[in-house]
Amino acid sequence: MNSTARRPWDGVIPESEQEIYKLAGFGSPGGMGRRPALLVIDVQYRTVGDRPDRPIREAIAQYPTSCGEIGWRAVRRIESLLPVFRARGWPVLYPYVAPKAAHDRGQFGDKVPGVMGIPPEGYEFVREIAPLPGDIRIPKFHASAFFGTALASYLVSLGVDTLVFTGCTTSGCVRGSVVDACSLNYKCVIPEDAVFDRSTVSHAVNLFDMASKYADVMPTAELLGRLAALPAAR
Repeated sequence: MNSTARRPWDGVIPESEQEIYKLAGFGSPGGMGRRPALLVIDVQYRTVGDRPDRPIREAIAQYPTSCGEIGWRAVRRIESLLPVFRARGWPVLYPYVAPKAAHDRGQFGDKVPGVMGIPPEGYEFVREIAPLPGDIRIPKFHASAFFGTALASYLVSLGVDTLVFTGCTTSGCVRGSVVDACSLNYKCVIPEDAVFDRSTVSHAVNLFDMASKYADVMPTAELLGRLAALPAAR
């Protein structure tokens, strides 16, 4: 990407601090492998609400975990990625928040008690980007899509070397999953407009940090161009 293009964290992370990272050598490109997989993390009605035009303050009255219209903007970007992966024969996996019973409360339930009151319909996948037959669903109970799940086993059996992360939240489940994926030596790519967070500042700061240490971050449009250069699955 053009080095002069505006990044999501410009105006949030001071230029002087960005320069320090560059001087220290952070943010070098990790590149892409030959066998990518798309992760659609937690894009359920509980995280976007049931209407694309609902502002976040109204959306959280329906589901306290909702990001409202912020999330729906990312849904449109994910919609553009899904047909590319499916047409090229690349895996699509859906790590998603499993419905919580009382014994699943855990520490996160203590910190965010509203998660325990989400009705069943809130856990349904958003229709526009719902899984199709052949896609893999990964129920999870913690932030990282890897923690306590079979995700790593699926990726090994599928021969995946690159993970494209979409969904939410940038600062929570996306970040937790990216850090674990990098620790497992997967190449990580984040289309910056296909992930979302309830806080624009937290979204920007976490994108900057992940771009500096763990992943290549770029707009969906640029990612689509890079994907077009890869061979389809055999």
